[in-house]
Amino acid sequence: MKIVLLDIEGTTTPVAFVYEVLFPFAWRRIAAYLGQHWNEYDVLDIRARFALEHAKEDPSPGFDITTLAGAAGYAAWLMERDRKSPGLKFLQGLIWNEGYREGALSGDVFPDVPFAIERWHRAGVTIAIYSSGSVLAQRLLFASTAAGDLTPMITGFFDTSVGPKTDPKSYARIAAALDAYPPDITFVSDAPAELDAAVEAGCRAVLCIRPGNAPAHPAPGHPGTRSPAYPAIQTFDELA
Repeated sequence: MKIVLLDIEGTTTPVAFVYEVLFPFAWRRIAAYLGQHWNEYDVLDIRARFALEHAKEDPSPGFDITTLAGAAGYAAWLMERDRKSPGLKFLQGLIWNEGYREGALSGDVFPDVPFAIERWHRAGVTIAIYSSGSVLAQRLLFASTAAGDLTPMITGFFDTSVGPKTDPKSYARIAAALDAYPPDITFVSDAPAELDAAVEAGCRAVLCIRPGNAPAHPAPGHPGTRSPAYPAIQTFDELA
């Protein structure tokens, strides 16, 4: 194994931490954060992204992005639908950054994750992260775990700026960014559709089954087309 590429939600980090801690924290602070930083560079960037995204909505949700109420309302509307909006992900990362700096948030990873990352790092394995959350949010999470700052052992962080996680081309771009070939990469995720895309790009794939994850496959005999069976692990200790 030359490169291990890790998903976050449901793979390194409990799903509950994302949906019960991070998302509510951002939700409560959307309007206040936008208001406090309305004319600063990062929020101007977010407003521009929201305007482009909103213009493509069909049917239009009808928010006036030029106003604080409209931008905050659109952000909340995106969160309600769990949309992978680049503007929203950037905004969430900035809000979480404040929370981590204030000590109101700290990164949550499964107990086996720090040990595995340290073990792989010592063995010369390149470790990278690929998540729909922004690179900023990823770095904040891994920098503030109970086991300490894990980021010095992680070579690359990738978000959907390289492409959707269900697009094979995204994994080819990640391989190129790591100066590697797709077969060098073992991608670990709880989402079969993401594993399908990684395999189509030429990567190896491992299904991660963690407490609290939605079932990845139907029960035996369940009708319907599903992703092919992948090697499955319950902890990173099982990943050689």
